[in-house]
Amino acid sequence: MLTLACMFAGLNVATADGRPSKPNVVLILADDLGWQDVQCYDIDEPCPYETPHLDRLADQGVKFWQAYSPAPTCAPSRAAILSGKHPARAQKTHVVGGAPPAPHNNRSTLISPWYSGRMPLSDVTIAECLRDNGYATGHTGKWHVAINHKAFPQPEDQGFQYTRSDRGVTSRAKPNRLTGFATNAKDDPYRLDENGFPFHQNTADALDYLDANRSEPFFLYHATWLVHAPIHTRCERLLKKYCRKMQVPFPTDPEHWQVTGQRNPFYGAMVEMLDYYVGRILTYLDETEDPRWPGHRLSENTYVIFSSDNGGMEQHPGEIITDNYPLDKGKINAKEGGVRVPFLVRGPGIAASVESDAMVNGLDFHPTILSWTKTPLPESQLDGSDLSNYLKSDLEDTSLIVDRDGQPRDTMFWHFPHSSMQSTIRVGGFKLIRNWSDVLQNGNTPLELYQLYDSQNQRVDIEESKNLVDSLPEKARMLNQLLEEKLVVNQASRPYLNATHPSGLPNQEKVCSSIKHGRDGDRVWVTFEQNGAEVTRANLIYTENGGERYEEWYRLPGGAHNGRAEFTLPEGTTHYVFNLIDENQFLVSFPAIPAANERTGKYSEYAIAASRDP
Repeated sequence: MLTLACMFAGLNVATADGRPSKPNVVLILADDLGWQDVQCYDIDEPCPYETPHLDRLADQGVKFWQAYSPAPTCAPSRAAILSGKHPARAQKTHVVGGAPPAPHNNRSTLISPWYSGRMPLSDVTIAECLRDNGYATGHTGKWHVAINHKAFPQPEDQGFQYTRSDRGVTSRAKPNRLTGFATNAKDDPYRLDENGFPFHQNTADALDYLDANRSEPFFLYHATWLVHAPIHTRCERLLKKYCRKMQVPFPTDPEHWQVTGQRNPFYGAMVEMLDYYVGRILTYLDETEDPRWPGHRLSENTYVIFSSDNGGMEQHPGEIITDNYPLDKGKINAKEGGVRVPFLVRGPGIAASVESDAMVNGLDFHPTILSWTKTPLPESQLDGSDLSNYLKSDLEDTSLIVDRDGQPRDTMFWHFPHSSMQSTIRVGGFKLIRNWSDVLQNGNTPLELYQLYDSQNQRVDIEESKNLVDSLPEKARMLNQLLEEKLVVNQASRPYLNATHPSGLPNQEKVCSSIKHGRDGDRVWVTFEQNGAEVTRANLIYTENGGERYEEWYRLPGGAHNGRAEFTLPEGTTHYVFNLIDENQFLVSFPAIPAANERTGKYSEYAIAASRDP
């Protein structure tokens, strides 16, 4: 019976009008593309970047003005989009991960909590669901849901039957970005095409996949590397074009660019190249006949989603890249500039040239795609909302977007206990920011409250410039309580205070002192003396591949009682570290893990080796 079910799942059953019942889906995810980097999203000040193909996509479908990424950085957003699981609940809240908690530098006040280095195999991806429903599943471009681009798991481990990850034109030019421009030479791997754009293997891979699989229902996850750093272009023509358009001199220093605003010609060229390559995919769908529906084009039965993994990266050392204004901040920050992203969608039954103010999120892609394709939901919980009913409506009634309980969704939250150390929540037009540094140190004004929109969804303060926490204290208290509930329900990991801070922090003198550790068979333990603050919990941080290239660590939570914490050592453990956390949220590691600027080599150098007698 199972075999027959699988056979029938792959049949091309048509609807009454001959349309194949299984529509195709193309999900295009840009890398670090900001909300104000696409021409059709331009507000306030003119955007210099030209994006005619994305503008055309907006005209062919729905443009969401209030779309968000699941996180302000790459890996957690990608894992959340693919799995439908919120980064806080997945314990995948930042890039890389899988390491023992340690200070970023020796003067860090806060320490990021442990977070997973990978999306686990137990998380069911969109690709796995669609594959089991008779779909061809393809991935092209960036992956990065593990501690390294090449680390396990790879796309083929999580439901993709085809995967290619060539960086194409985004590969760094040698010796610097003022060299290596594409030419018309036949032996140039980036040879200019008839429109003067360099050949991009990443796009070629996507087109090859579409061409090879157009005769069956397909899903393509095209994760372009554009417009992530390194900020450079192999198209000299575009670089000169944006120098003229931005009224800046042609660059002479390959390492630096300090002109403020949206006036980086390298970046301008990259945005237009991204647009052009996306346009090639859209054109292929528009011009290629659908073998499953003769007389019709692939685009007539294909849903296309375009979005970005996080907000725009405004700058890095030595270079101003772009400006997300009027939004504040950018990538690596939970303010609007870090999480608000473009989101365009077109497809069967979706109205054209429509703009929506509905609040949506990349977490919504998973349940929406499954609904479009009539694919059963996985047993695991999905944290996003199905947008399909809303998208086939007149787009006026946002109550059609419902949460897991079937209630209209008006709330989203983000948890980023790293770098900027923030957790945020948006309810209706209001947004609250909890700054963990202030909260944990009992500092001044630990909360920020902004009204982004009024009750009629009219813009009020998307700049997040007017903190209302003092004028609306009850609103701030209510949202902070709701945020706390979200963090608790999702078992979100909170940052710690640094017990080794050189200047001393309030209550730092009360942290515990480790006394002794030992092992009895597979049981390991550490004893400690409390110095005024109660140790409330303990974690065992362990690895199964200490010293290897992709050394990855895991967390085993536990308790601490009567000056002792004890754990059963997981089978295969090579090294381990004890973490003790007190009532004031101070973290004491045993053995101590030095700050990054004092550390050499692997974390396993500082840990307890499971193979040696303690």
